[in-house]
Order: sequence, then C-alpha cells, then structure tokens
Amino acid sequence: MEIDPQLGLALVIITGSFVSEDAAVLSAATLATTRLLDARLAFVSAIAGVSLGDYGLFLIARLASTGAVRWNWSRRLISSDAVAACKSWCERNARSSLFVSRAIPGTRLPVTLACGLFGMPASQFVLISLAGATAWVLLTFALVSHSHSAGEMPWVIFGIALPASIVVGRVVRRFVPTVIQAARRYRRWEFWPAWIFYIPVAFMYAWLAVRYRSLALPTLANPGQLNGGLVGESKVQILQELTAAAPAQVAEAFLIPAGMLRDRCAHISELLETDKLAFPFVLKPNIGQRGAGFHVVHDLDDAERYLERVAADVIAQRFSPGPCEVGIFYFRFPGDARGEILAITDKVFPAITGDGRSTLQELILADERASLIADTYLRRFSREHSAIVPAGTRIKLVEAGNHCQGCIFADGMHLYSEELRNVFDGISQSIPGFYIGRYDVRYSSVTDLQAGRFTIIELNGCASEATSIYDSRTSLRDAYRVLYRQWSLVFAIGDSNRSRGLRPPRPLSLWTAWREYARMSAAYPLAD
Repeated sequence: MEIDPQLGLALVIITGSFVSEDAAVLSAATLATTRLLDARLAFVSAIAGVSLGDYGLFLIARLASTGAVRWNWSRRLISSDAVAACKSWCERNARSSLFVSRAIPGTRLPVTLACGLFGMPASQFVLISLAGATAWVLLTFALVSHSHSAGEMPWVIFGIALPASIVVGRVVRRFVPTVIQAARRYRRWEFWPAWIFYIPVAFMYAWLAVRYRSLALPTLANPGQLNGGLVGESKVQILQELTAAAPAQVAEAFLIPAGMLRDRCAHISELLETDKLAFPFVLKPNIGQRGAGFHVVHDLDDAERYLERVAADVIAQRFSPGPCEVGIFYFRFPGDARGEILAITDKVFPAITGDGRSTLQELILADERASLIADTYLRRFSREHSAIVPAGTRIKLVEAGNHCQGCIFADGMHLYSEELRNVFDGISQSIPGFYIGRYDVRYSSVTDLQAGRFTIIELNGCASEATSIYDSRTSLRDAYRVLYRQWSLVFAIGDSNRSRGLRPPRPLSLWTAWREYARMSAAYPLAD
C-alpha cells in the first residue's frame, strides 16, 4: 500500500514529537514554510504530537499515583504530610505552571507528571495543555515564517522565540486562571453581569411603556412610596409605616441624619443608653438597593468607622438573628379584596468550615460555588483571608440576604400557606398606598413563619424582584417569564391607580433621582 507523502510527513512529525517535541515542532514549521508539507496539516500534526505526548505522560503519572498509595515502600519513602503539601501546591499553582512550562526548558516533564500524580482533573489538564501547545506551535510557526523571508537560520529563530515565549507565558500565568474562573462563572446565568441580564427586561419595560403610554407609570404602583419604590425611596419612612401597621413584626429602626460625625455618634450612644438599640445592630443607608452598605455593628468604634465612610442619612436597626430569611413578593390590585403572593425566596447563607491547615482564601477557592464569586467574599474578608482557619470553625461568608452580595437564593414556594398569605395581606392592606413589592423577613423556624412569628427587616417597592428566579435550578426562560409577569403587574397596577386620578412624575425627575442615588451609593462600603 502506497502512503501519501503528505500524510507520511505528518506521521513522522507526530511520532518524532515523542522523542523531542521542540525538534518536531521546528521541523513542522520549516516543512510548512518551504511548502514541502501543507501548512494546515503541519500545524495540526505538530499540535497533535505535542498533546499526545503530554497526555501519555499525564496518564502514566495518574496510574502510578493510584498504585503508589497501596505500595508500602512508597509510603515509607514519602510521608503523608509531604504528599499533602505537594497536593496543596499543585491545587494552587498547577494550572498556570502547566501553561508556562511549555516555554521553559526542563520544566515541562516534572510539571506534567505532578499534574497526573496530584489529581488535576483530566478535562482541565487537556484544556490547558492544548492551549499551551497551540500557543507554542503558533509562535514557532510565525517566527519561522518571518525568518524564512528574512533568510535567517533556525537557531536564530529559537534565540528569539524562547525569551519571547517566556514573557508570553508569564503573562498567561497571570490571566489563565482568571479566564477559566470566568468561564465557569458565566456558564451559570445567575452570575451574569446585570447590564447583560437585564437587556431583555429593559426591552419589556419599553414595550409596556409604549402600551400604557407612560415611561414613569411604575411610580404609581405604590403611591405611598416616593417614586413607587422605583428609586430614591426612604427605607426608614417605609419601616415606620410598617411599624404602625404591625409593630410586633418589624425590626425597629432609627434615622441617623447626615451631619457632623460627633453628633451622629452621640445619637447612636443615646439610642444605646435608652435601650432602644443594643449590640449587635445594623447600619445601612436610608436610600439603597441590593444590600449596598449593609453592616452589622459590634461596638462604637465600628459604628464611628462606618459613619466616617457614609456621609448620607443612615438607619440604625435592631439586628434580627434569624437564622432563616425569606423574601416574599406580594401584589394586590387597587380595590381588590385580597392580595396574592407571587413568589417566595428561600435565602441560604453560605459558610465554610476550617480544617486546621487551609487559609480562608484556600477554603473559599476550594468550594465549588463560593469560588465562582470568590472576589466578593475575599474583599469582604480582606484582613482575614490569609489566616489558617482552625479545624471545625464555621465562618459565615455573608450576612446580608442579597444575591449580589453572595447569598444563595432558592425557590421557597414550599413555604407557602393560606395562613401566610392572609398575614401578609393583612399587613399590606394596613400600609397606605402599598400594592406591590417584596418583604424581607427573618424567622427561627418554618412553624414560626407560618404562624406569623417573624421579623420584617425591609419592605421594597416596585423595583424589587421576585428573587426566587436566582435558584440555580431555574432556567433562563423561566426567570424571564417571572420578571416579565412582575413588570406587567407593576404597569397594570400603576394604570389602575392612574385611572383613579393619580398622575406619574416626569421621566426627567426619575433620571435626576437615579443620578443622585448613584452619586451617594458610590461611597457605600461593601456589605457584610
């Protein structure tokens, strides 16, 4: 059987890479440049040879690691602590080292073997190894092609390629883990940036504005709140109205107005002395969204540091330990005898448990879900993330019940009952001018919640969401379906109030309120 010369050369490159990868890649590049071998076939065969060689070494190391744990002589030769230390190093550095090793002579073999021995996932190895091989072959081909036209010798080419590839490798070492992390994160829509996720919602808002002939109609959904709760509403005013409607079920809150730091601290001291407040308590901006600036205060120095940072009006609120929290999205049309619960969000506060060996940062990065929003958690624990967490110590990663702050949201409609609906319907109908929005509620047990023994910590207006959509089991289509219905309800309730003679503000005033909120919120600290 006669072998095609082109395929024969390709096979030589692939098998030759098992002897010397660099020589095989260089040969493929020069064959392509001189047109003795099709450039595409040369490129693919070079990558295939390099990759197959790497996978073979990886598999050998993986099989050896499986047997080594059973061999007595290997256990006597290498201590379990040494194995644990190597494994820990590998988990932290293997991905970037694997990519960089492609450009550093002498490091490729040990790094590849380490990846196999210490348990790097095969899919991850294949992806990084393939990326490194592709970059290396591409660089070699480009340099050979360039020097061919300039009449330079191959050894000159390598003199340029080697340092260049080292520089490229170091750059990639910095960014590859970030790229992999971003790919894992954006595979799940719940972590998409808001400016991407809300584009379809903005189109729906625009369509509803055309249909109802008003851009600002949502401001009439809750006439009792400034702008209907769309932007700029006062939290303390809403909480005071709630307290009047259900005094036993609301976390008491006090306004600390903007002003001199000394006067504001004295105000808090007075609240503490008169037992209206006790440690710990919560400080948060009076005008805020998505848990921005939420902070649990444990002493006066802590409170002073917060007030130095936030010059705007803030709220001091009694802390409700829970430990459970739900978000209950309620709506009622004006004139209707009863309202409905559209959605219930079951909020889960993630935590990690120390093992006595790993730092807080290592534990966060090792957790499958926490690692996806590690930046948020690590900023929150910027002072502690390098410390070893004692074995058995449990650290709560977030205190604020907000998804963007790191809280986990799940569908909580299994908590629904007619008694629960009746309780929130009764409270809602006692609040002047409230028709649609979300209650944030803390409670100690399901029995207490359904019996009406809970504490309301916040009530949000028409801009709030049925946040159960962020359940990881919810499809993107179902999430938009809920949001479209929610905004349809907001516009329909606003239209109903308009038919009763109310008139929405001008859109320009909403824009002004939004700009003012954006200016203030820029100074809000990261939430707890």
